[in-house]
Amino acid sequence: LATACNLSLSGMTRVVNRLEKQGFVQRAKCQEDLRGWNAVLTDDGLARLQEAWPAHLASIRRHVLDNLAGHDLAALTAALERVATTP
Repeated sequence: LATACNLSLSGMTRVVNRLEKQGFVQRAKCQEDLRGWNAVLTDDGLARLQEAWPAHLASIRRHVLDNLAGHDLAALTAALERVATTP
């Protein structure tokens, strides 16, 4: 999770601690590696995500997509498709 978020392990721990304190995630023992833990989204966390998602997408559209057209938009689309399909 830390790698996916581009955070250090200690930075990710701080984020998860905060989210856990707010009731948005809970820790669950990793079944594949019993030394590790997974952060699991709670019902409250999912509700908060669903509440925030439309405003987040609108902000991306307003600040990024609405400022691109034609070739620039096509280039961004191609780049994002490569990122999305790269393991």
